[in-house]
Amino acid sequence: MPAPERDPVLEAMPLGYIAVDADWRVTYVNVHGEAVVGRTRDELVGSCFWASFPAHRDDEFGRVYREAMATGTPRSVEAYHPAPLDGWFEVRAVPLPTGLALYFSEVTARRTAQDRLALLARVGSELTGTLELAEAVRRIPRLVVPELGEACLLTVLDDDGRPRDLGSWHGDPARRELLARYAAVRLPGMPAAAPVVRALAGETVASDGAAVLAAIEDEEAARLYRGLGAPAVLAVPLPGRDRVIGALTFLAAESRSAARVDPLTAREVAGRVGLALDNVRLFARQHQLAEALQRSLLTDPRGSGLGAVEVRYTPAAEAARVGGDWYDAFVQPGGATTLVIGDVVGHDTAAAAAMGQLRSLLRGIAAYSDAGPAEVLRGLDEAMATLGVDTYATAAVARFERLPGEGAATRMCWSSAGHLPPLVLDPSGRPVELPPPPGDLLLGVDPAGARGESAVVLEPGSTVLLFTDGLVERRGLDLDAGLARLTGAVTELAGRPLDELCDEVIERLVHGRPEDDVALVALRLGS
Repeated sequence: MPAPERDPVLEAMPLGYIAVDADWRVTYVNVHGEAVVGRTRDELVGSCFWASFPAHRDDEFGRVYREAMATGTPRSVEAYHPAPLDGWFEVRAVPLPTGLALYFSEVTARRTAQDRLALLARVGSELTGTLELAEAVRRIPRLVVPELGEACLLTVLDDDGRPRDLGSWHGDPARRELLARYAAVRLPGMPAAAPVVRALAGETVASDGAAVLAAIEDEEAARLYRGLGAPAVLAVPLPGRDRVIGALTFLAAESRSAARVDPLTAREVAGRVGLALDNVRLFARQHQLAEALQRSLLTDPRGSGLGAVEVRYTPAAEAARVGGDWYDAFVQPGGATTLVIGDVVGHDTAAAAAMGQLRSLLRGIAAYSDAGPAEVLRGLDEAMATLGVDTYATAAVARFERLPGEGAATRMCWSSAGHLPPLVLDPSGRPVELPPPPGDLLLGVDPAGARGESAVVLEPGSTVLLFTDGLVERRGLDLDAGLARLTGAVTELAGRPLDELCDEVIERLVHGRPEDDVALVALRLGS
């Protein structure tokens, strides 16, 4: 079929144009269409469209073209065209009385920009709330595959500056274990000129697979790399706030496809990943410091001749890992065992510092005066006012004294400064009903206020728990319901050893991630 004369209107269009007849014979191609598809009109006009573009027989383009021809309704499609065009194209298929007109343009640049923005948004969203190193390491390589290569390796510098491959992900499930084995052995055999080593020094480095393979000195690493197909590499540094903290290594399926791991996008992703990892590292250091501070303030309880004593402290999962909750257990000069539980307002280092002051003051007052619970709390309130400890706190003090005579019964006397009452079980594991609390004020409100006491006699084998509100308070759950849950759990676990009871109660009620700090001190009376 001879090529028709050029149509000035079609030739002036900034779009590619191909027309086919009802038998799918190409009848027209404009000059822009020739440039896009890389074929001349003399080659295409008169040819079968499916023979000239065999990839379209089974792809999304071909499906839309056939649908437009069959229905007589215009259709649009945007999809990736494989080699030799190797790009994204937008096509409008418009039915004609004689066949079909295809208006098309390459949109690879626009699609790349859209994909870049979507990838960056996803990376930012996924990593914003991640403050656990293991979770961040698990997520990062998976976030960038397959948009940035067929596989990704995450390398992080430890505190001594030594590189460690902490995460990897391959788009092919069959190669994930192979990639993990390669990651486990590759770094010791990498020379100084290797892409990952240079990236750790701050460079962005692209290299084809043959060059990477030639530089690997370790035989096992080289064997595994060949098993991965000797892919091309793009290694990008992970910038922290003041130094490089690691690198991302992107693997491409073929040497010539390394350019498809867009360096600009890779660097932007690496910038967000580096900041996220730096936040994780900073949080981990603060966490360790906070835990050390908290543990130094919450020392082990002194032993009691009355029975077993257990203490527990679990910091809030969403707070600064330090707070104002505290416990204590010690023996006063007269021989009475005293348990203390308290909660300073706040969840930060200021609250922890105030907690340390109050705990030490209360210990000193109780040890010097040998006083009962109400007097100890009154003395603490007065000392806070005198020393200018400007805070508020709840606290409960329970004093246990063995009564004379046979049966080894124990008298428990307690006083509360706005704190929750103790939970007491008799030797058979049934809850003991306690006298109603007097409802005294929090510490720090009125140092001159009167404080009352309540008392109950307990049999050997009884269990007493003092706890902070983090154990029972939940969003959307009222306090009475929380106390009922605690009572039910402790009653069910009453036959367990005291240490197991405390561990299991915390696990059941807060599942290891409390919304508030949790402190617990427990005593099980012996015979």
